[in-house]
Amino acid sequence: MSFDRPIRLGMVGGGNDAFIGGVHRIAARIDGRFTLVAGALSSTPEKAQASGAALGLDPARTYDDFKAMAIREARLKDGIEAVAIVTPNHVHYAAAREFLKRGIHVICDKPLTSTMADARKLVKAAEDSDALFVLTHNYTGYPMMRQARQMVADGDLGTLRVVQVEYAQDWLTQAQENKQAAWRTDPARSGLGGSTGDIGTHAFNLASFVTGLDVDSLSADLQSFVSGRQLDDNAHVMMRFAGGARGMLWCSQVAPGNENGLRLRVYGDKGGIEWAQENPNQLWYTPYGEPKRLITRGGAGAGTAAGRVTRIPAGHPEGYLEGFATIYSEAADAITAKREGREVAPDVLYPTIQDGLKGMQFVDACVRSSKRDGAWVKLAP
Repeated sequence: MSFDRPIRLGMVGGGNDAFIGGVHRIAARIDGRFTLVAGALSSTPEKAQASGAALGLDPARTYDDFKAMAIREARLKDGIEAVAIVTPNHVHYAAAREFLKRGIHVICDKPLTSTMADARKLVKAAEDSDALFVLTHNYTGYPMMRQARQMVADGDLGTLRVVQVEYAQDWLTQAQENKQAAWRTDPARSGLGGSTGDIGTHAFNLASFVTGLDVDSLSADLQSFVSGRQLDDNAHVMMRFAGGARGMLWCSQVAPGNENGLRLRVYGDKGGIEWAQENPNQLWYTPYGEPKRLITRGGAGAGTAAGRVTRIPAGHPEGYLEGFATIYSEAADAITAKREGREVAPDVLYPTIQDGLKGMQFVDACVRSSKRDGAWVKLAP
């Protein structure tokens, strides 16, 4: 595999005061696979230029808008090969489309878009393009989630019966006026889902990634507990998986005492696993009728799937940034294979455009079900 030249990366959004932009830039640098060379970093020209200067970008490659960036970069001999889109949700479709149609690979923050209509159009744009589309559900990059997925696939848990996943935060317990809260609670920018779109899609995606199961139907009870809030800040969702397994998903941003409490529990007729994101280097495994076993990242019992995305020896914690970096490095492997005319190796895993569509179908179904007093609904195609 060739690592002789880093992939030239551009960024849309992610200016000076944007949290997630900084995370993406760090993740792209960790394994040395990308170099940031261009950006349309803000919705205003002044902020875009200031952010570009702060990052040391060439002023000629610091753009006022993403369309101008896509057009010019596609024409440059040393133009960007991939673009990271880290804007609010309502910009994802329009920005990604401009780069996809010019053959530039897209690495997009989740959820896929703000509306189902845009999601379907973006799927079509990705299918019509020769470029790759990568969605940054970063928790799928954690070694212990790769371990869990391998154990399920190997039959260690037997036939799956119960899937429980939750993502609890407390930062929106009361009305907030900061920039992050403003757009994440605004239907025009966030979409139909509040907590369901922001963190519920992470939980939903992780459950599917580990188990390999698709949700057939769900029953959802969504709440907006904070007065005047237009989008849900708490959701309880019951799920029926294809094949017979049953699941529950809770996502909340009004749960005091919870910071980033993403947890996953999966149980089959032969055993169960438990994992918590705030202690991500540990996976508990219990074969039925036997003592509980602790599997650690890089430690005894960890398999090849976890090992290929493990960077440092056991006992040195890896976490959020490294998980994010794994998605970028998996994307780099796929982009490098495309660059060299090779097939992408089968063990290269990253969330795709179809995973993004499933996340949007989840949010759409939650909203439809809750409006019908928790009626069971199918996920829309």
